[in-house]
Amino acid sequence: MGSLSPLRKNTEDQPVNIGDRAIDNVKYIRDMMERSASFTAVPGYGGMLMGTTAVVAAYIASQQPSLRNWLIVWLTEAFLAAAIGFLAMWQKSKIAGGSLTSAAARKFAVGFVAPLLAGVAITLGLWRYDMYEVMAPIWMLCYGAAVITGGAFSVRVIPVMGWFFMAFGAAAFALPAAYSNYLMLASFGLTHIVFGAVIAKKYGG
Repeated sequence: MGSLSPLRKNTEDQPVNIGDRAIDNVKYIRDMMERSASFTAVPGYGGMLMGTTAVVAAYIASQQPSLRNWLIVWLTEAFLAAAIGFLAMWQKSKIAGGSLTSAAARKFAVGFVAPLLAGVAITLGLWRYDMYEVMAPIWMLCYGAAVITGGAFSVRVIPVMGWFFMAFGAAAFALPAAYSNYLMLASFGLTHIVFGAVIAKKYGG
């Protein structure tokens, strides 16, 4: 008589652990809720283009004979960058099937615009008293604050970028005014390009 071999358990027939399935479902639901509650239309490629124009502006501004002309160059760049950013944001939102009027977009806009308006008001006051030397640090600090507060309703990398701007702004206050244009190049130029590339790669353009 042949010996009887022990019965082998068929791993494929093992019942699914309900606890594991529940955990997977909870993780999926949480991820979907986080994505729906975040404004994900921050443009990566648009940010890279904004950084590129800022690099050009930094070079042009450095060639100006007066601080008044320097201001005109950077204000022109600010309007150009704002137009690029808005159009790129609209295009990314349209491609993703999102909306710039969603709850997350409105929260992002409120957090982002408030510090920028403060920067505009401060710039007007500084311009009135011909205090051009401190404009660059103010711009970097206010823009950094705008990116951080608006980025609280966006993907995690956005607030990190904002802290870089604030660090450059603080450095501009600590260093002689002659370094301000270099720090504008590093912040509005190179920082936008680097983080724009990260956003484009990880968050769909």
